[in-house]
Amino acid sequence: MGSHEMAELPTLLEAHNVNVVGTGEELVVLGHGFGTDQSVWKHILPHLVDNYRIILYDNMGAGTTDPEYFSFQRYSTLHGYADDLLSILDELEIESCIFVGHSVAGMVGCLASIERPFLFSKIIMISASPRYLNDADYFGGFEQEDLNQLFLAMQSNFKAWVSGFAPLAVGADIESPAVQEFGRTFFNIRPDIAFSVAKTVFQSDLRCILAQVSVPCHILQSSKDLAVPVVVSDYLHHSLGGPTVVEILQTEGHLPQLSSPEVVIPVLRRHIAGNIEV
Repeated sequence: MGSHEMAELPTLLEAHNVNVVGTGEELVVLGHGFGTDQSVWKHILPHLVDNYRIILYDNMGAGTTDPEYFSFQRYSTLHGYADDLLSILDELEIESCIFVGHSVAGMVGCLASIERPFLFSKIIMISASPRYLNDADYFGGFEQEDLNQLFLAMQSNFKAWVSGFAPLAVGADIESPAVQEFGRTFFNIRPDIAFSVAKTVFQSDLRCILAQVSVPCHILQSSKDLAVPVVVSDYLHHSLGGPTVVEILQTEGHLPQLSSPEVVIPVLRRHIAGNIEV
């Protein structure tokens, strides 16, 4: 194999665009959700780097990653993402961290913590949901027909779908910087990958694993979120196996760290620094 071919194979950390920044003893890992990449934390990061070492990474399939490394089979369940997270932490030789997971990354953190509970001192989830579909005794916010329509719209005209979905998800008008930013990161994703990830995320059901999560979980949730009804935070609170605390943010939208950083920053700092009283 020539040197040219060798150079084309990125390391695990390169493939996920892993960045380690900040000064501090304690490690905080920031995991992003569907439709974004690590840039979703850009307003939050400056307020953490003086006190913590921060690890940022991109989920495989994000627009900032090489689509050739996206395995449709591996990422047909959320376990693929959990395995990636554990691999990244192992590669960095991390023994303990605080994991902050936005949206689907909150559930990915839960899965990873079941495999390796001692690796996570706590999980802080923002806008997380174990299931998006309504069920007999569960309100997730969507009916199957809603999701079928969403998938159909994504497939028929991806750009038009993103343009319509972004303001709804962010909870702001199309001109707002947060909507523009969410739209930008979404447009960067290859449409077939975005469709595959959307199906994996929206059809996921992790209710059965919640009781196996033993690490403390801090549940942060917008008071109004198109993707995750407020009652879901209560469901997580009662279903997770370890100590939990819920805080409802006076924010609108699924990406409060992007649209309302001034609200999220002090709350997140408080939850990173403080532990749940058992």
